[in-house]
Amino acid sequence: MNQPVLTADAVHVVRDGNALLTDVSLTVHPGEHWALLGPNGAGKTTLLSLLGAHLHPTEGRVEVLGHRLGRTDLRGLRAHIGHVNPRHPLRSAPRLRDVVLTGLTNSVERPPRWEPTRQDRERADELIATLGLTARSEARWPTLSQGERGRALIARALMPAPRLLLLDEPATGLDLPGREQLLTALDALAAAHPRLATVLVTHHLEELPTATSHALLLREGRALARGPVAEVLSGDLVGACFGMPLTLSRADGRWTVRAERARPTDPSARSGRKTVPATRHT
Repeated sequence: MNQPVLTADAVHVVRDGNALLTDVSLTVHPGEHWALLGPNGAGKTTLLSLLGAHLHPTEGRVEVLGHRLGRTDLRGLRAHIGHVNPRHPLRSAPRLRDVVLTGLTNSVERPPRWEPTRQDRERADELIATLGLTARSEARWPTLSQGERGRALIARALMPAPRLLLLDEPATGLDLPGREQLLTALDALAAAHPRLATVLVTHHLEELPTATSHALLLREGRALARGPVAEVLSGDLVGACFGMPLTLSRADGRWTVRAERARPTDPSARSGRKTVPATRHT
């Protein structure tokens, strides 16, 4: 039976009298790859904190991996969720493989007296290969590019074989080659682990892997639209989410977006293509 990996039902989050999320619902099944999209302050990070068992809702129900928040030990639950934070607080210079192996100990540094098993090392090498980093597995952390570090942290998050992977703006700070390598690696990951569910937070549609199957649009703490990307990622809905008329296009599974140009006043100057300004959908 295809039980959900996570469910958020009519969730409200209020902090210091401010509503950060209002009546937000989301259900993610195994093998689905969700994008959380919206402008700054839309509530994306707050929602990801709920899904990663770092935060309780003020109202509503959140179940992650079959455990309801408020009725389970959050620390124990977090050990079964892969959470990728690109701001990993490393201060030493470990090798890339050792950083990946710390996914098993849930520690920033490798514990002094802990030794991985042969199976642990083989799994680390398999994930490093999937993320396209085999040639850099012995490289020291300070010598890695930002993109290589991001992919290494994804491999680290996958070491405990989680059913859910959360990615908080994984392309932040990457140059064009780094971004493309990251997205290629995420698509390879989806192919290699067909039951893995992912939730990726971003501001930019260009940063969505081709494997992205569903999207949730957030604006001012409310869900504007949710569902399969073919239904949700349209010019009018995304334009309403970001507060400006937009045109979206998709080629080979990748998205591009641009702002609509103002309509010409001279009918003879029109290109002949009809454009529709974005309207707010609720």
